[in-house]
Amino acid sequence: MKPTLFILAAGMGSRYGGLKQLDGLGPNGETIMDYSVFDALRAGFGKVVFVIRKDFEQDFRTKVLSKYEGHVPVEVVFQAVDKLPEGFTCPADRSKPWGTTQAVLMGASAINEPFAVINADDFYGRDSFEVLAKNLMEPRTGAGQYSMVGFRVGNTMTENGSVSRGICKTNAEGLLTAVEERTDVRYDGEHQIVTNNAAGELEVLAPNTPVSMNMWGFTPDFFSVGLERFEDFLRKNVDVPKAEFPLPPCIEPLIKDNKVTVKVLDTTSRWFGVTYSADRPAVVEKFAKLHESGEYPTPLFK
Repeated sequence: MKPTLFILAAGMGSRYGGLKQLDGLGPNGETIMDYSVFDALRAGFGKVVFVIRKDFEQDFRTKVLSKYEGHVPVEVVFQAVDKLPEGFTCPADRSKPWGTTQAVLMGASAINEPFAVINADDFYGRDSFEVLAKNLMEPRTGAGQYSMVGFRVGNTMTENGSVSRGICKTNAEGLLTAVEERTDVRYDGEHQIVTNNAAGELEVLAPNTPVSMNMWGFTPDFFSVGLERFEDFLRKNVDVPKAEFPLPPCIEPLIKDNKVTVKVLDTTSRWFGVTYSADRPAVVEKFAKLHESGEYPTPLFK
């Protein structure tokens, strides 16, 4: 069974200054999502599902989905702050989304096969989709056997400021044990990659240190275990105005309780994105060079 690509496209880019999911960065106005869809199709994915917000649905259908007609089946699901499990009521003053766990759960009605989860505004590269597709098409011996692409941190940096990265901790079998979130991964004066650990001490990261760029591989059973974890989160935080529930804190307790495993997959792909508005010119140049080299056709979808 071909896996599905599930793209998280409901968020706004606060640091970037706009709805960067719809920003045309390729030589023919291609969005970053277009490259992800193209790479996923040639890696063996068979369907694409987007989670978006209802308020920009028309723009999204016109500017993005129309490109894929005749290339791949596409579905759209919606994330909203008031779309909560039965028994929970969204506070009237809540405006902040509940995080990526809720976004992924919105796909339950559209996905019945192994699936990958990615961000809409990250360029992941061809190899990352190939290693994840291969993993998702391997037979499972039971439920709860997930995966995550671990990018080499040296392949994920920007020259325009610090970035947030999830440092992956693994065991001897290459299975994820924890994701340590760092919000200040950056280059120092000697172009070493550094960050401050939980104690505030400066730590140098080797360029091949695996980090999470929110590229996960799940089977449909995640919708039930993820829902249980989301409900636990809501019981404690439904009235906390800015509380949100990303995927790592959803999954880590499941790993510790031996309910799921997450295999960390290495990739040689180089990530890039538009974390800051100053990143945009360099990203436009990178896409132009990828087309010039023949890595991508022009236009991307004919």
